Amino acid sequence: MSDRNALVELAGFIGRSPLASPDMKIRNRALGGMAERLLPRQKRSVGDLLGVVMTLSARTRRMAQDPVSVEIDVFAPGGKRALRLMLGGD
Repeated sequence: MSDRNALVELAGFIGRSPLASPDMKIRNRALGGMAERLLPRQKRSVGDLLGVVMTLSARTRRMAQDPVSVEIDVFAPGGKRALRLMLGGD
């Protein structure tokens, strides 16, 4: 598929969205449907609660660790530096 076809398809998709409708009732119905899909459908289990607790515990443990910096040097076959990437640091 060419880039042009993909852009034409994307432009058509956006134009057919109910959120782009000039009718307020259609837009409100689309927004209401989106909000309804975000609501929880069933009660959470003990396993779900345990997963949340473990996730928060791991996040807290990582936040308490000292920050690190990472440097990556990439060299071209001729020996010249092709890329230098530094993450973090002071």
